[in-house]
Amino acid sequence: METALERDDFNHSGPLHLTTVDWVYMFKSTTDKENRQALAPPWWEFFGYQLLYTLLDDVDSSIFGAVYEFQPEVNNYCSTEIPCYVIAFRGTITERDSVSRDLSLDLNLLQNGLHQTSRFGNAMQAVRNMVSVSGASNVWLTGHSLGSSIAMLAGKNMAKTGNFLESYLFNPPLISAPIERIKDKKVRHGIRIASSLITAGLTFAMKGNQESQQSENPFTVLSNWIPNLFVNPADHLCCEYIGYFEHRENMERFGAGAIERLATQNSLTGLLMDAMGWEYQEELQLIPSASLTTNRSPSPTFKRAHGIHQWFRGDLSLQSKVYQYKL
Repeated sequence: METALERDDFNHSGPLHLTTVDWVYMFKSTTDKENRQALAPPWWEFFGYQLLYTLLDDVDSSIFGAVYEFQPEVNNYCSTEIPCYVIAFRGTITERDSVSRDLSLDLNLLQNGLHQTSRFGNAMQAVRNMVSVSGASNVWLTGHSLGSSIAMLAGKNMAKTGNFLESYLFNPPLISAPIERIKDKKVRHGIRIASSLITAGLTFAMKGNQESQQSENPFTVLSNWIPNLFVNPADHLCCEYIGYFEHRENMERFGAGAIERLATQNSLTGLLMDAMGWEYQEELQLIPSASLTTNRSPSPTFKRAHGIHQWFRGDLSLQSKVYQYKL
């Protein structure tokens, strides 16, 4: 059940990140300067922020992100918990002038190739620039859907350099078999256990003791980065994160933590491609640690379960838990 602390924590930081992302959605297609100015004033100024600049896609020139700067002189509630900069990324939109580009990026995500796209390249450059100017502790990332994948990948890249950025990721897609949608709990657990045993066995057979080199292990490097993930069990694009982290915890409890730690760092697809000599990028969704917040409120449709506006509701039933990867 939701605790008062969880609700208070979300009320403290959630609205800021939600409004910055939601504004990118609204602002994206508003190309006329006067219309932009009419749309601009409300939300971020309420939190004491101003728009620093927007991020444009190289292919369709759409706005896919924005950088906001905190203005303490206009906010009476300035504190060290408020970031100097928030970088927000929108998800897929279905407007005619951008749907083609966004769907192609969704396909890149599905094929684990988001890191090769120019949109991500522009996003990564913006993140690096802001961190170099103000430091990692002063830059927060946020995004929804495809935008959360961009923010997650940028956060992972920065974490590998020792820069741990506070991140708020709403409905981040996890490309995986829809095990969490199976209603029978025992069947779900059985499939996950079998998958872990197979993956761990293949990993050990193919890589031997390479995984034991902790100093070079990506999961070891990333283990102290704890992004905030917000998911809905009725959203088939992100609900696998629930089972992903719960299964790891269960395996620890069953005394099989070592097996799961080996399995969770790899995927069957990646291992098979590696065996065939094909280059395979580390999977975006493989993260060692996270603070996972689950919206348990009724979501009768996929549109509501995956949409960003669900998180604006004042009557949310939330469950939160921190999953810290054990070395």
